[in-house]
Amino acid sequence: MLNRPIKQFDSASAIRSAARTLATEQAGLSILAEALDDGLSEPFASAVEAMARISGRVIVTGVGKSGHIGCKIAATLASTGTPAYFVHPAEANHGDLGMITRDDAIIALSWSGESAELKGIVAYARRFAIPLIAVTSGDRSALAREANVVLRLPKVQEACPHGLAPTTSTLLQLAIGDALAIALLEARGFTPDHFRTFHPGGQLGAKLTRVGDIMHTGERMPLVPSGTGMRQAILEISRKGFGCVGITDGHGGLVGIVTDGDLRRHMDSDILAMSVDEVMTPRPKTIVPDMLAEAALQMINSSAITTLMVVENGKPVGIVHLHDLLRVGAA
Repeated sequence: MLNRPIKQFDSASAIRSAARTLATEQAGLSILAEALDDGLSEPFASAVEAMARISGRVIVTGVGKSGHIGCKIAATLASTGTPAYFVHPAEANHGDLGMITRDDAIIALSWSGESAELKGIVAYARRFAIPLIAVTSGDRSALAREANVVLRLPKVQEACPHGLAPTTSTLLQLAIGDALAIALLEARGFTPDHFRTFHPGGQLGAKLTRVGDIMHTGERMPLVPSGTGMRQAILEISRKGFGCVGITDGHGGLVGIVTDGDLRRHMDSDILAMSVDEVMTPRPKTIVPDMLAEAALQMINSSAITTLMVVENGKPVGIVHLHDLLRVGAA
């Protein structure tokens, strides 16, 4: 059996093998980059234009390792503003061709360009005049002959020592797929806000969350007007639970803040007989609703505070606490 345990494992040989694999694949990527200056640039631009002009979706297809790469390309396109999904060519021949419309475009991946399983999708594309983009190294292959645009990938050395297992070749397919997705992203003016729409979860979603999405507003905000007595201000601090209260002027602008720290600094005084104006910290640190949660957390950490007032045009519109930022994963 080929999967029998290795009794004498040579770690040095494994590391040398890894270095050879990475060097071979790096060389392949360099060759692909050079190809953009030697014949690949024009079809690449044509492929981007074809996908940018459709009103439907980009259908990605392929079989074997090319199919696995196709799934990733479809996912990358979809997450960067280009609606896309993967259709398996075998399933397409058994009814899934109905998932493809005249408003779509098709990316078909096949290193040789002779994958028999693609014949059904290729014929369907020709019948209904659906733009067909071939990603292949076989520039004279059956797939290339039928395609509207051919992204001919350079023939490269596989990292597999037998030259059999798709390694460098699939890396090139993946790289050209990423290049297409990013070119479309830039052409569409895809912004971080758009990106967050498709990535609400995980670290990506947390990094792109804005303060306005998580801040407390309205009755939850601890605010009192200038001239308020400290007894009432302390009640407001206790009631709202943020450990502070914002002080506003006659026009609703934020002029100061009273925090737990301010209370401690005035413990030796008759604080209950004082007004908020005598105790407050003037011109407190503030943020705006559009600030990223991650940046707000950095500001809180660097200032050794736990809350920030959120303002627009000098007026308080919300408040955000350290715990709010930690809860969405901004750390």
